[in-house]
Amino acid sequence: MAAEDRPAKQPRLDPEAEAANVIIQLESAEGQQAGPALDVPHSVTPQQLEVLLNGLLQNEEKTPYSFYVEGQELSGELGEHLKKQKVSVEQSLRIVYMPQAVFRVRPVARCTASMPGHAESVLAVAFSPDGRRLASGSGDTTLRLWDLSTQLPQHECKGHRNWVLCVSWSPDATMIATGDMNGDIRLWEAATGKPLGQCKGHSKWITSLAWEPAHKALPSRRFVSGSRDCTLRVWDANTRRCIYSLGTHTMVVTCVRWGGEGLIYSSSRDTSINVWDAAEGKLVRSLKGHGHWVNTLALSTEHVLRTGAHDHTGKAPKDPQEGMQVAQQRYDAVVKGQPERLVSGSDDHTMFLWTPAASKSHIARMTGHVQLINQVTFSPDGRWVLSASFDKSIKLWDGVKGTFVATFRNHVGPVFQVAWSSDSRLFVSGSKDSTLKVWDVRTRKMMVDLPGHADEVFAVDWSPDGSGVASGGKDKVLKLWRH
Repeated sequence: MAAEDRPAKQPRLDPEAEAANVIIQLESAEGQQAGPALDVPHSVTPQQLEVLLNGLLQNEEKTPYSFYVEGQELSGELGEHLKKQKVSVEQSLRIVYMPQAVFRVRPVARCTASMPGHAESVLAVAFSPDGRRLASGSGDTTLRLWDLSTQLPQHECKGHRNWVLCVSWSPDATMIATGDMNGDIRLWEAATGKPLGQCKGHSKWITSLAWEPAHKALPSRRFVSGSRDCTLRVWDANTRRCIYSLGTHTMVVTCVRWGGEGLIYSSSRDTSINVWDAAEGKLVRSLKGHGHWVNTLALSTEHVLRTGAHDHTGKAPKDPQEGMQVAQQRYDAVVKGQPERLVSGSDDHTMFLWTPAASKSHIARMTGHVQLINQVTFSPDGRWVLSASFDKSIKLWDGVKGTFVATFRNHVGPVFQVAWSSDSRLFVSGSKDSTLKVWDVRTRKMMVDLPGHADEVFAVDWSPDGSGVASGGKDKVLKLWRH
């Protein structure tokens, strides 16, 4: 009898549940409350919450937001979401809102150009900060500059005597620094491809290059290099002289980053990460925790440091003074008054999240990969971290707390590099399996599979203006991908 009663009771419960309201409190990721607690119906959608929030915050321009309940993104009606996630609503429900980019980047869907020219593997590709030009470094010892409007080679820059391993644009897009396997660093004029000179000092190959941010100096003058000779050097691009050499690492320097707070970060195979004062070249602190080589570093501000005063359409003020102000505003909008965060990835299969300006102890230890971590990168808005690994997977992490969010699997070979779209909604990955794949952060699924390369894909970059993706690898061909 009891079994027969049950279905009859069910319909009576449902209308009551549907009619019930939920008391919610909207908060920012930093914990600031937006207005008072609100009594909303179960059927409220993210779109309606967005209208509500724009009203509460008195935004003049409508800003898009995403909403999170206990770490899970709200994608449909609130009631359905609560039922699915089994969330209790006895107290008021805390809903965290996060602003999204006002513009949308379209996913790339096809190869629009295959650009041969290099005689050896393409080892590095980098779009200019304004997204108008592309530079590629290769094992054939040349740097090539490409015109993206005609998709043809613009300049071939010769001078290196060994593989070009690193390519780095200055934030004002006027110069390119390249580092090779002999320890040579060369500077090139971006507009003409003309050599500007050579920076001599390193005795072994260059592993990483990083420029001083635009909100600290415009036009760009100083940059830092890391090398296998265990040292870092800071250079003046105008005189090509070494300003100072930093040498406390006992093994290969694997990665260097120039932060927006006047600090330089370096990682090394000696398992440490050093933090330096960029003004005087003094060691500020050493971050320890990894049990093996540290391969890669990323800053929560890296996208805005890379693009400087250029907005998502590639426009920037002509006047350097104004450019510095715009770059500072863009930087402030990303950090929101918090210290910048650093994430490190290692051969010990783990990652650490740090706030180096504030403390030498880590915020989180991020575990889950089962092979070495090749690259880590923050999303342009600083909210997410991606890690690419030799275990064929990419993992997504919370960029503020360091908690694990999702795993992306589909590659059948080690993942070498990942690159974000400038709106932080999509990313592209390049792998040893010769394919590129485009992924959607919100759905946690692959959007597009991009075969086309004949061999391993070593380098991939997404243009800061969102117009397309460039990739290069072992097949010596540079490919451009567009919507």
